[in-house]
Amino acid sequence: MRSPALKSARDDAVGSVGCPGPKFIRLNEADNVLVLPWGGNAGTEIDAFVLNEDVPAGHKVACADIAKGAVVLKYGRAIGLASRDIRRGDRVHEHNVVTRLGTEALPLWREPKNPKKAPDGAGNGPIDTGARTFSGFRRNGGRPGVRNDLWVIPSVGCVNGELRFILRNYRKPPWIDEVRLLEHPYGCSQLGGDLEATRDILTGLAGNPNAAGVLVVGLGCENLSAEELYSRIRESRGDAVKRVVLQTCEAGAPVPRLLDELAAGAPRSREEFPLSELCVGVKCGGSDGYSGLTANPLVGRFSDWLVSRGGTILATEIPEMFGAEEEVASRIGDRAVFDDFIALDRWFRDYFVRYGQPIYENPSPGNREGGITTLEEKSLGAVEKAGRAPVTKVLRYGQAAVPGGGVQITFAPGNDLVSCTSLAGSGAQLILFTTGRGTPFGSPTPTVKISTNTALAKKHPDWTDFDAGALLEGETWEAAEKRLIDCVLRTACGDRVAHERKGFGEIAIFRDGVTL
Repeated sequence: MRSPALKSARDDAVGSVGCPGPKFIRLNEADNVLVLPWGGNAGTEIDAFVLNEDVPAGHKVACADIAKGAVVLKYGRAIGLASRDIRRGDRVHEHNVVTRLGTEALPLWREPKNPKKAPDGAGNGPIDTGARTFSGFRRNGGRPGVRNDLWVIPSVGCVNGELRFILRNYRKPPWIDEVRLLEHPYGCSQLGGDLEATRDILTGLAGNPNAAGVLVVGLGCENLSAEELYSRIRESRGDAVKRVVLQTCEAGAPVPRLLDELAAGAPRSREEFPLSELCVGVKCGGSDGYSGLTANPLVGRFSDWLVSRGGTILATEIPEMFGAEEEVASRIGDRAVFDDFIALDRWFRDYFVRYGQPIYENPSPGNREGGITTLEEKSLGAVEKAGRAPVTKVLRYGQAAVPGGGVQITFAPGNDLVSCTSLAGSGAQLILFTTGRGTPFGSPTPTVKISTNTALAKKHPDWTDFDAGALLEGETWEAAEKRLIDCVLRTACGDRVAHERKGFGEIAIFRDGVTL
């Protein structure tokens, strides 16, 4: 049961003294835990029982006795096993719950009778804002951009400082939004898979439609040559890409001239495009106990809305799907896509094992403090962001999203910078980034920060673009969904988000190997 359960729980708790919203939330009728959005003190009555101990805001409490070794259920699915007997009214967290990961089997292919799909209309209901288009910049042979940038892509980290120095004095033409230097430390002294990964993601980033033009800059002695990168990018970008090798020219002089040439070929005004041309990445940062209650399911409703209009949702963070594979697999109607998904999941599980790390590694300290107990719990909340629409494709690292819409899964771990870079490298024109802890980070594409709780939005308004916490204080799902749709479309049409107003956007490249 998805977001309507929050409304039901709110209705059950109307009139709770001292709480601006529901006293408790039960996400599925099968659950044996409740979430307390506002916490509670020992002795407080909750749903016909009393708390046996203090429970922090956003944490869980048992609503039934759970015997040692029994399954703990949230979202109607297992989030772990009781490590000791848990009484009704006990706080449920790391001290009495352990993960099941490492013992459970991955899903097996089953011919779907009726694979989950987004309903006609939008989200979990018939919401219709009247929006049919957005305004963007036309690109030859690809999706339109929601920004009109020039991207400078080093083929090797050695040139980062020199490019910062050169670009400091460059004056962009008025029709160009930003000149972005995509700094990274790689491109040389890499071998095998790492070198391929760097090449693939830089190629993918160069294909992002927000870049009106791309300048590839090499040093001249690196093993990922600027010429090789330029040749690969030119296949998709044509004349919108140029290159320069600094060891063969004088004092960086060609860089401003080449940027001017790229700018001259860029469009100078926006046009209207159908929503089917929009490709949006979804990502969650540091989670709290509210993430799976507010921001993530709200983004899931947006995902359904966009897919129902022919658009594309990109999802990643593969280790944060551990424990939620059945939920993802239930939305796959094609055997080849299912096999690709399971292979990608296994790759990341093997990756953990190869480095001697448990695949069930507990969520981060911030996640735990916020009430997330196991990786299964975080994963089940995290996959809410992709809504209910079919999963139609699994993408390689740096591979562009394919036509046809739906939810497409791309290669990346959970790390914020690495996964957002992967989304941008697969063509996301913007990213919806949910967070319960807060972060100033932004990728090269507009990264809309969505707070799970209002306190965070008030504490860091300079980091936050949208507050989903109002759902806990009486806002309806339909009203929140309309607000989010409006926020996304305004961003797509040119409104700046927090990190853009500060002038930054960063990338990080996945690596898994030897550095010479």
